[in-house]
Amino acid sequence: MPVAKWNGVVLAKSDRFEEVEGNVYFPPDSLNREHFKPSATHTHCPWKGEASYYSVEVDGKTNADAAWFYPEPKAKAANIRDHVAFWKGVTVER
Repeated sequence: MPVAKWNGVVLAKSDRFEEVEGNVYFPPDSLNREHFKPSATHTHCPWKGEASYYSVEVDGKTNADAAWFYPEPKAKAANIRDHVAFWKGVTVER
């Protein structure tokens, strides 16, 4: 079961997930929401669409834009709608 952690804290855990381009996308209900803060950052993927970001906060430390998701993905990426993936030092263990 994939588990996302940062600074020793579980951010997400689920046996239901999607994997795209080597990234594990966790379903929205698997997130420990207390550690997520909305970000104003957006990026664009040609085939997935516009990504939105969260900053992750643990024990007073912030990892800016460490999580991303697609609230309105293009049709080919519909399976990852609102699912969250991680980078910037967040580890995903299986």
